[in-house]
Amino acid sequence: MRKKTISFELQVFETMDELGPEDKKLLQSAIEARKNAYAPYSKFNVGAAVLLQNGVVVIGNNQENASYPSGLCAERVAVFQAGAKYPGIAIKSIAITAMSENHMVDSPAAPCGNCRQAISEYEFRQKEPISILMMGEKGEVIKCNSLSDILPLGFNNTYL
Repeated sequence: MRKKTISFELQVFETMDELGPEDKKLLQSAIEARKNAYAPYSKFNVGAAVLLQNGVVVIGNNQENASYPSGLCAERVAVFQAGAKYPGIAIKSIAITAMSENHMVDSPAAPCGNCRQAISEYEFRQKEPISILMMGEKGEVIKCNSLSDILPLGFNNTYL
């Protein structure tokens, strides 16, 4: 038997004001997208913004449905829209921000497992990392250099 440790480095910014201009602009796009989320059931609004290699920003927000499994997370809305509208253009980074109508979200909101897998597919296919910016409604911003950092041992098409 062998033991292995999987670890990664991330950056923590006290506020979004500490971010570089490109990351700050992307996170601001995610905040704007969050305002149009359709979340009448959970009251948990999420916005996502994807920055493509060509400089285009594609947004998404969560879209709920009375039949809960039929809804879609903001991250997948943005990533799938980018893939449909700009096929073959690599995703450089994605910003995610969340707020609740029930309480203050003051810690970074990470993507769910389904969204991690969906983003991982794009990262694996393009053979380039996708950086992830995560923020709640206010407070700290976490930046990971690659989706694979937060989804180690990910599943991809090499297993099929």
